[in-house]
Amino acid sequence: MGLCGAILVVDEDPESRKLLVKLLRRLGYPIRQAATGEAALAAAHRESPTLVLLEVRLPDMSGYEICRELRDRFGQSLPIVFLSHDRTERSDQVAGLLVGADDYIAKPFAADALLARVRRLLERSSVPARGDGTFDLTSREREVLTLLAEGHQQASIGSVLSVSPRTVGKHIEHILRKLGVHSRTQAVALALRNGLVDNEPTTGHTMSAARPALRDGSRRS
Repeated sequence: MGLCGAILVVDEDPESRKLLVKLLRRLGYPIRQAATGEAALAAAHRESPTLVLLEVRLPDMSGYEICRELRDRFGQSLPIVFLSHDRTERSDQVAGLLVGADDYIAKPFAADALLARVRRLLERSSVPARGDGTFDLTSREREVLTLLAEGHQQASIGSVLSVSPRTVGKHIEHILRKLGVHSRTQAVALALRNGLVDNEPTTGHTMSAARPALRDGSRRS
C-alpha cells in the first residue's frame, strides 16, 4: 500500500490546486495532487492518503464515484472533503455527505475556515471510536441522534423526550463535538455510515410509533 501520511488534493483546475496546496502546507503534511478521478485513485493506490480534498466535478468521473471507491478501499477512517464551485445548494451538500464525505465546502472558501475544518478532521481521524463503535455517546445522545436522523427538529425532539429545546441543543452540541463534525447534517450522515442509528432519515417530521417508548422514565437530561 506504500507509505501513508499525505493529503491528496483532487481538482481539475490548476489554480485551485495551487491555492489548496499553498494553504495545506501550513499543516505540515506532504501534499499529493491529481487532476482527474483516475489519477486520484492511482495516487491513493500508491500511497494511502491521510485526508482527501475532492472536487465534485472532474473531467473523467464524478467526485461522488471517487468518494465511494475510496470509502470501499479505506473504510470510514479516511477523512474526505468535497469541494465545489457550482454544486453548492443544500441538496448537493446533503447528497455529498450521504454518499460518504465528511464535509462539503463551497468555493470560494475562507482560507482560515477551510484549514480549521481540515485540522478537525485530521484530529478526529487520529482518535478511533470506542470498540463498540458508539464514539462514546451517552444513551440520551444516541436517542437525540436517532431523532435527528428521522428528520425531527429541536423542538420536536424536546417534545418526544420530555425535555426542553435548550437541553436538546446542549445534547446536539455534545454529539457534534464527539463525532468531530460541524453540522447536524454531517452528524446524521456519519451516524448512518457507522450504524449509530438504525433507520434512514425520513422526509417528514411525523413521529414514529417507536418513539413513545423513549418517554418511559426518560425525563433525565
